Amino acid sequence: MPLYRDEAIVLRTHKLGEADRIITLLSRSHGRIRAVAKGVRRTTSRWGSRLEPFTHVDLQLAEGRSLDVITQAETLTPFQSTLGLDYERYTAGTVMLETAERLVVEEKQPALQQFLLLVGGLRAMTSGERPPGVVLDSFLLRSLSVAGYAPSFEVCARCGDPGPHRYFSPAAGGMLCVDCRMPGSATPGAETVELLGALLTGDWDLVERTADRSRREASGLVAAYLAWHLERGLRSLAYVER
Repeated sequence: MPLYRDEAIVLRTHKLGEADRIITLLSRSHGRIRAVAKGVRRTTSRWGSRLEPFTHVDLQLAEGRSLDVITQAETLTPFQSTLGLDYERYTAGTVMLETAERLVVEEKQPALQQFLLLVGGLRAMTSGERPPGVVLDSFLLRSLSVAGYAPSFEVCARCGDPGPHRYFSPAAGGMLCVDCRMPGSATPGAETVELLGALLTGDWDLVERTADRSRREASGLVAAYLAWHLERGLRSLAYVER
């Protein structure tokens, strides 16, 4: 079978047979991959621990008819060893993994931006420099933007009229002016709207100056925007302390 190498983040695993696992990965060059890791559930396996969720790995794979087969795995960054020590960061990290899997739909289609965004997000989450909630919200907004669902916070999402605007609608794609307001639109505070824009662009100085109340409100809007564009919510998001 033809062999190829790639680096990837392990997104999810599930059992196969008595000793194998199916590993879902987001890779640098091949996008989303589902591959079999044979014998990794045996206690004698030398590299089963390298194929746990959150692990950044360098892989060699053999192409298969339905699923590829992992033949080598070397750990590049063991993100799980840090995240496993902090419940809040761990649960936020699981949302990042599930989001990446949901947004990269086609297998074996390059998704370099999503891969780099996930690696950077996990590094920020494990560094401890910023609260896990704002790291997660920034990742979610950016990953949605890369997938083609970029929200509009500075101009009206429907008519393009320059803001600031008062109304927010996930269905419309962001902030709306008075004339374009849709039924059921939220009315976030002005500081919350500024915070959303800062999370999308990475303006961390502004993020750090915002109040906790605005951060909580922004988190709710990000979750609503994500659920709308994924058409159903993430299971892992229910465990995140918002």
